[in-house]
Amino acid sequence: MSSFTLHSPDIAADGTIDKRFEFDGFGCSGENKSPALQWSGAPAGTKSFAVSVYDPDAPTGSGFWHWMVVDIPASVTELKADAGAAGGARLPAGASHIRIDYGVSAFGGMCPPPGDKPHRYVFTVYALGVEKLELPPDPTAALAGFMINANLLGKAGFTAHYGRPAA
Repeated sequence: MSSFTLHSPDIAADGTIDKRFEFDGFGCSGENKSPALQWSGAPAGTKSFAVSVYDPDAPTGSGFWHWMVVDIPASVTELKADAGAAGGARLPAGASHIRIDYGVSAFGGMCPPPGDKPHRYVFTVYALGVEKLELPPDPTAALAGFMINANLLGKAGFTAHYGRPAA
């Protein structure tokens, strides 16, 4: 049985996400900074990691990708706070952002419609059997997700919630 786990010192599993992680735009006014994430117990044979944050409750028909990082070296066991800053300078060497549903290659904070029931945000780390995913330049999060699952050895994650009051 695997003991692969993911946690955040900034966000409690099944807890409420702090407003500082909210997006800054589209009527939201957070700091748009990614939380710190830490993992341990990766499966044997792990050659790299990927991380994603996904909102399955977004009213899009397909959910909403808030963050995706690929090609994180196997020696890395955390992403520091604000690793999702645009440009990738805060990512571990070799890792890169994938373009998310805000249309940027960076972290995009939570911004559910006002008055919606709090959305679920699924934080996942994936252990992969390849050092680098074979992706074209500027892939979508869906394509990266396909390649992650094609090379998956194991995954760990947690869900947290965020909502905004009705206007």
